[in-house]
Amino acid sequence: MCAAPKQGQNIPAGVDVEKETVLTGQVVDGGGTPVSGAFVRLLDSTGEFTAEVVASATGDFRFFAAPGTWTLRALSAQGNGDVTIAPDAPGIHSQDVAVAR
Repeated sequence: MCAAPKQGQNIPAGVDVEKETVLTGQVVDGGGTPVSGAFVRLLDSTGEFTAEVVASATGDFRFFAAPGTWTLRALSAQGNGDVTIAPDAPGIHSQDVAVAR
């Protein structure tokens, strides 16, 4: 079976993923449908707010962070959701966030 990579997660030119830690993903509802316009927050290992972005029309989001433990929190009209991600090295690290009421 052949699978194409997820679209919409293009990394800007000049970003060296050998040195940068990039957290990407998609906000989805319980049925796996992308949730556009969700607020996605990046919280550090102590739960402290670090950054926030708005998910794209296809539910995609991206943060530049450091290796460590992070919480991705999505807030939307379709519900909210949290997920923990713990990249231990630079590179692209993908984690979707499912939201529910």
